[in-house]
Amino acid sequence: MKKTQVQARINGEEVVFLCEPNQTLLEVLREELGLTGTKEGCSNGNCGACNVILDGVLVNSCLVLAAEVEGKSITTVEGIAGPNGLHPIQQKFLQHAALQCGICTPGFIVAAKALLDHNPHPTEEEARRWLAGNLCRCTGYDKIIRAVLDAAQSMQTAPAA
Repeated sequence: MKKTQVQARINGEEVVFLCEPNQTLLEVLREELGLTGTKEGCSNGNCGACNVILDGVLVNSCLVLAAEVEGKSITTVEGIAGPNGLHPIQQKFLQHAALQCGICTPGFIVAAKALLDHNPHPTEEEARRWLAGNLCRCTGYDKIIRAVLDAAQSMQTAPAA
C-alpha cells in the first residue's frame, strides 16, 4: 500500500510522518510517533480513551484517519503539561485520586482540558455531560468530576502568568 506523507503540529511541534490510507490517528500516534499516552480502548469511538484535541475540537483519534490531519494541530495528553510542570487538571486528578487503573485517565484529562478551554466555569452538570463520552471501568466518576471542577476553580484564582 502506498504511504501518504502528512505534516501536522503535534503538541506544539511540527511533525512529518508517513501513514497508510487506512491508518487511524491513534495508530500513528502510538506506533509511529511513540506517543503512547493516548490509549486504545474500544476502537469504535465509544470509550474516550483515545481523546485528542484536533484544531480545538475534542475527537476520538480511533475515528480519525491519520491522513486527515494534514496541516492541523493536535494536542495529546503528552502536550497538556507545561514547561513548569503538570497542568492544574493533572494536579487535581492526583490530589483527588481521580485515577485508578489509568486506561481512561489520559482521555479524561484531554477531555477536561477541552472542556475548560471551551467553558472555564462549568457547572457540575455541564462537566458531567461534557465527559459523558469517556468510560471508566473502575467507576471513578465522582472523583473525576470533583477534580475537574476543582481545576476550573484553581485556574480562575491562579495569578496570571
